Amino acid sequence: MAEPVLPYGRQTIEDDDIAAVVEALKSDFLTTGPRVEAFETAFAETVGARHAVACANGTAALHLAMLALDVQPGEVVIAPSITFLATANCARYVGAEVVFADVDPDNGLMTPETLADALTRVGHRKLRAVLPVHLRGDAVNLPKLAELASGAGAVLVEDAPHALGTTMTFGNVAERVGDARHSAMATFSFHPVKTIATGEGGMVTTNDPALAERLRVMRSHGMVRPEGADPWWYEMPEPGFNYRLPDILCALGLSQLKKLPRFAARRRALAKAYEAALAPLAPVVRIATRPAWSDPVLHLMCVLIDFEAAGMTRRAVVEALREKGVGTQVHYIPVHRQPYYAERYGTLDLPGAEGWYDRCLSLPLYPGMADGDVGRVVEALRAVLGA
Repeated sequence: MAEPVLPYGRQTIEDDDIAAVVEALKSDFLTTGPRVEAFETAFAETVGARHAVACANGTAALHLAMLALDVQPGEVVIAPSITFLATANCARYVGAEVVFADVDPDNGLMTPETLADALTRVGHRKLRAVLPVHLRGDAVNLPKLAELASGAGAVLVEDAPHALGTTMTFGNVAERVGDARHSAMATFSFHPVKTIATGEGGMVTTNDPALAERLRVMRSHGMVRPEGADPWWYEMPEPGFNYRLPDILCALGLSQLKKLPRFAARRRALAKAYEAALAPLAPVVRIATRPAWSDPVLHLMCVLIDFEAAGMTRRAVVEALREKGVGTQVHYIPVHRQPYYAERYGTLDLPGAEGWYDRCLSLPLYPGMADGDVGRVVEALRAVLGA
């Protein structure tokens, strides 16, 4: 009997997670109840931020961040081309234009150099925000990116769904992704393949109480309740959205968040095992490079494969691995290539993004993997490549 296919990512749901959701289902509140605030408080404490605002998903988190900053039509947001569609789309939701930054071809991250280049393409338009992505779980150089953004009159909004649990060291100071020391806000996703899961769900962290309040208003239709008004009274100064996260999902999030140390340790152990097992496949296969300041909890195990040297196309490798029970994925197709953006902004020359995309492949990585699964994956890769 063939072994089951290992997916590139998968949630870990245990009996206590199920019990937490059942308890919520039996409670008086399925949504807008006490578990929402409890999840927000626990999450803020976990990442070291003053405020955390839960929302429907990671895309909603990015959209809310743009609304909280009051980004206007015609203004500019800079996003890396190597990311998921939502990073750029959130700017378009509010009518802003996107300037795509290139990335380091060996780790997929926006760098001070690629941001500086993107800044030259803003022109005379008003730049409002820079959205660096902590790709795979590795952290970008936040202090230097923040300095460049500030010099251009903008703020950072960290797109951090891959990096819950990641720590950083800048100038001998230990920091956590999501603590928002260098940014206005950081956004997270709790999609099933992320480090913790709520099914769908998102969070925005910030240290600015005014931003936190605006995030809360805009996630709930734009409604406010004036002080001293009748208890049933509400007003809507401007339209918001229904981006709330239900108590049922917050119950799961609270349960999952308690497991973060265990999940993080397991992901780090698996990543270390991959490093050792993949070493003999160099230089045809290499792990994405790691910035010196970053101690990641990897969401993705991305390898860079020289498909030309291997004499195979990526599709052939993906299909052959699938036949051997190993699922893979590509993270990501450069967003500037997407038909919508190519039509809007024309052909862009971003060699780092192209260099990353041409070689990247994500291998299975999730806490539920067995100890022998890393060896199984690497042996399948070795056999497929003939290495």
